[in-house]
Amino acid sequence: MQQFIDEVTITASSGHGGPGKVSFRREKYVPKGGPDGGDGGRGGDLIVAVRSDLRTLFHLSRTRIIRARDGERGSGRDKRGRDGEDGVIEVPPGTVISDDETGEVLVDAVNDGMRVELLHGGRGGKGNAHFATSRHQTPRFAQDGEPGAELILRVELRIIADIGFVGKPNAGKSSLLGRLTAAHPKIGNYPFTTKIPNLGVLQIGHDHVILADIPGLIEGAAEGAGLGDRFLRHIARTRYLAFVIDLSEDDPAAAVKVLQDELAAYSTGLAAKPRILVGNKIDLPDVEERIQELAAAFPGDRVFGVSALTGAGIRPLAGALLAAGHSVEPDATDE
Repeated sequence: MQQFIDEVTITASSGHGGPGKVSFRREKYVPKGGPDGGDGGRGGDLIVAVRSDLRTLFHLSRTRIIRARDGERGSGRDKRGRDGEDGVIEVPPGTVISDDETGEVLVDAVNDGMRVELLHGGRGGKGNAHFATSRHQTPRFAQDGEPGAELILRVELRIIADIGFVGKPNAGKSSLLGRLTAAHPKIGNYPFTTKIPNLGVLQIGHDHVILADIPGLIEGAAEGAGLGDRFLRHIARTRYLAFVIDLSEDDPAAAVKVLQDELAAYSTGLAAKPRILVGNKIDLPDVEERIQELAAAFPGDRVFGVSALTGAGIRPLAGALLAAGHSVEPDATDE
C-alpha cells in the first residue's frame, strides 16, 4: 500500500540554454565560406502539472530532485540545437508549492489538468553566424547559453473538501464518515485510529459534497501534541466544519471549547469558518440531556444528535451537511 505523504522538500531547476556553435562553411569550390554556426537550443522549463489520479506526494518523496534538460549545442550549417525537455512536477489537486527559503507561495495547484510554468529555461546562445559584419567577416566566437534557474521547494498537500470533520480522538468521526458516505475508514475503540485524512462523498439524489475526516485533536495539538496538528492544513479549504462531540464525555461543551481553541491557535482563518455541532453516541444511556446542554451552551450553532453506530439522526444531519457544503465560497487561505 502506498504510504501517505503530504509534505516534501525538493530541489527543482530549469535547463541551461545550449551554447552557440563556432563553425565556417566548408564545401568543395568554396574554400573560404562564411560563418555558419547555429544557435544553441533553449533549456527546458520547469512545469507543475496537476493530476487527479494522484492522492499523495509519495512519488516526490522518492525523487527529491527534478531537473529539466539542457538545450543542445548548435551545429554547423546554421543548425539550431534541440531544445531541452521540460521537467514536470506532478501533484494532486490541492497542492501548494512554496519557496522553501522565503515561504512565498509560488503555485496553488487546485484544478485537475492545470499546468503552470514555475521556472523558465535558459535561452540558447547565438552561433557565430550572427556576428558576421562587413568589417569582421570571420567571427571566431559564439555565445554561451543562459543558465537555468534553481529553487528549493516546499510542496504541501492540502486536501480539497467541502466539509471538514474535527473532534477529539475516539469521538466517532470515522464511524460517522463511514455512515454518511461510501468511505471505509479504519475504525477502532482507541485513540488515534485515524492516522491519515480520510475522504468520503455524501450524495443525496444528484447532489453531493465531499467530507474530510482528520486525526483527532487533543489539547495542545496546535503546538504538536498528538497527531492532529500535522493534518489541520487538510481542512483549510473547506467551506464548513463539523465538530463531532462524544456525548459520553462528562462535559461535551468543554470539548467544543478545546477544539475551537486549537483551531484558533493554528489559524485564525480556520477557527472563523462556520460550523455545525454534532453530538455523537445518542444510542448510549443517559446522554439525551447532554444534547440539550450542548445546544444551550452554544445557542448560535446548529446542534444535531446522532448515532454513527445505529444511524439515528443521520438523515437530518446529512441534509444539513449537503446544504452547508454549498452555502459559502471556500477559503483557500489558512493563515
